[in-house]
Amino acid sequence: MPLLCPPFRAMLSKPGPCLPRPIPYVCRTMLTRLLILFATMIASPLAAQSVSQQENTRVELVSEVQAPAPGQRFTIGFVMTPRPGWHSYWETPGDSGMPTSTKWTLPAGVTVSALRYPVPETFVVAGIMNHVYSHENVLLADVEVAAGQAETLPLKVRLDWLICDDKICVPESATLALDLPIGNGAADPAQKARFEAARAALPRQLMEAATFQREGERIRLSVPLANSDGVTGAHFFATGDDTFLFASPQTITRTPAALIVEADGVPGMIPSKVEGLLRIERGADVMGLTLTAAPGTVASGEPLRATAGGLAGFLPALGLAILGGLLLNLMPCVFPILSLKALSLAKAGESQAAARTEGLAYTVGVMLVTTLLGLAAILIARAGAGAGWAFQLQDPRVILFLLLLTFTIGLNFAGLFEVNLGTANTGQSLAARPGAQGAFFTGGLAAFVATPCTGPFMAGALGAALVLPPAAGLAVFAGLGLGLALPFLAIGFVPALRRRLPKPGAWMITFRRVLAVPMLLTALALAWVLGRQAGTNGLMLGLSAALALAIMLWVVGLRQQRMGRTTVPAMLAALVALLAPISLGRLPADGAASASALAPQGLGATPFSPEALAEAQAAARPTFLYFTADWCLTCKVNEKGALASADVAAAFQQAGIGVMVGDWTRPDPAIAKFLEDRQRAGIPLYLFYAADGSITELPQILTVDTLTALASKGSSSNA
Repeated sequence: MPLLCPPFRAMLSKPGPCLPRPIPYVCRTMLTRLLILFATMIASPLAAQSVSQQENTRVELVSEVQAPAPGQRFTIGFVMTPRPGWHSYWETPGDSGMPTSTKWTLPAGVTVSALRYPVPETFVVAGIMNHVYSHENVLLADVEVAAGQAETLPLKVRLDWLICDDKICVPESATLALDLPIGNGAADPAQKARFEAARAALPRQLMEAATFQREGERIRLSVPLANSDGVTGAHFFATGDDTFLFASPQTITRTPAALIVEADGVPGMIPSKVEGLLRIERGADVMGLTLTAAPGTVASGEPLRATAGGLAGFLPALGLAILGGLLLNLMPCVFPILSLKALSLAKAGESQAAARTEGLAYTVGVMLVTTLLGLAAILIARAGAGAGWAFQLQDPRVILFLLLLTFTIGLNFAGLFEVNLGTANTGQSLAARPGAQGAFFTGGLAAFVATPCTGPFMAGALGAALVLPPAAGLAVFAGLGLGLALPFLAIGFVPALRRRLPKPGAWMITFRRVLAVPMLLTALALAWVLGRQAGTNGLMLGLSAALALAIMLWVVGLRQQRMGRTTVPAMLAALVALLAPISLGRLPADGAASASALAPQGLGATPFSPEALAEAQAAARPTFLYFTADWCLTCKVNEKGALASADVAAAFQQAGIGVMVGDWTRPDPAIAKFLEDRQRAGIPLYLFYAADGSITELPQILTVDTLTALASKGSSSNA
């Protein structure tokens, strides 16, 4: 039984009365073990090392960086692996137990933060509730390096914890040390996956306001949750001993916008607030929300019905995805690639059977790529890294590949060279081929390049896809592809629509050269994004690769005019397009301006962080929060339009509205998790947090009137 004997519980656990029921403690065994441990510590202090194997626990001290820089703040972790059947404790251990404690020996000027714990589990024995970790878990802490730190940074810590099974508890201890050389602060690639997983296991701060209500002996807690349909289980871990009784069975119900937790309160206590962590389970997926609830009215909920709720959430998400994909055809992101299909349709003079075959092939290409992108996004999100629509565009290597591809297509449209079977430029040549094969690859290319856009109806649909069961989520992404392909599918199957298309003729040569302009403009925009993501070094590599590619394709065009062989220059062009993105990953990044630095100046924007947003909410400061990325065209249109208006800046300043901006150009776990909590898979996202705690989500296309009206709401809430 995971309980300390009464004398040791008083010393090692939090203050509080002993439980009234008789408990069969194994005090004699525990006393013997404690005396042996104490004698061993006096006789021979533990040698300092980064790994310690105790009788029931293996513990390792690891660092996220190989060589921290002077003045740097970096993260370390204690990887604790209990023996099978044993467990250690959360920071609030429950009815019994002891949290892990640290005692540091550090150089002057170096500080270490308090431990950050992952989401715990429950363990009940003999009616006693414990908050525990029964598997490998990582406790994180942040180290602040002194500005004048010498050549090495020695970190030494004594770690004490309690390890228990269902019969006995054993205090264990280890002295761990890391000697890190002072360097450039680069991350340790060998530890990247471990720290990403550790951060994903941490609870996140609830951004909305939670409320609780005490009715007799019961406490009811309402926790806002955008999509409670897929929740299969939950448990609230209170951090105070004056609210919920730890061992009281909890009843979990839900409303359309919240989870309701109900349990017995501590007798005689009337809390002014309820603090703790809500563990939320969606099948095998677990997340945690830390919160502080204020007194209020809590509505009644209905029992969890995860299966029915999941189906009910799937059908609307699928419908919105199909509609969003259809409207995506109107977005500028897709237009350059749709021009390929427009040329193919203009040339079409085939039979009705051939037109249907092309329409189906195009649809299959689109749906296959959107489904594969959805599968990758779901796998990354479930691995804890956080992902969403357009996640691949956060990688500068993908941006460079798209730059070279659109540049090549633009040069082809301009007439620099022609595509034939002797040309090795795979992506463009496949898309430009006639018939079903060309239609298939045109569809795949259109879907891939469409990802910078998040059109109307897409945000909620794709956000739901990331939390639905995997099969249902993939169906939603496939529905997005179906919507994107619907216009060309209709043209293939409706002869009346095909008859309205212009007939082939000499005009097509001019039209094709005109279409080179949006292609080359797309390449120019991607070059700007590449510079923002990879810095000057990356931009120069991209421009050099584009120049080399243009020279090779020019040679291809000259040889085509002379009826010569084009194999060698075409292969060299393909080699440039392949090696340039690979080489980009080896270049040192020289940084780029932050989103807040490039935000419209009149807004006075500050960088987003969950802590900064929580602080603004706690202070009841009205806040306008938006997320952007350099590859998000809609974001940039809003930033150059309504958000840059002097009227909006003046209205925000008069209303006392602060502005926060999150830059998702490159991967950011905090932003990814925030979007996941809001059930959003993409950007833009515009939110207004009023002083009264209400949250308003704005449309994706902003206007000056919308934002100035928001300022009026901010003024009234302040009043």
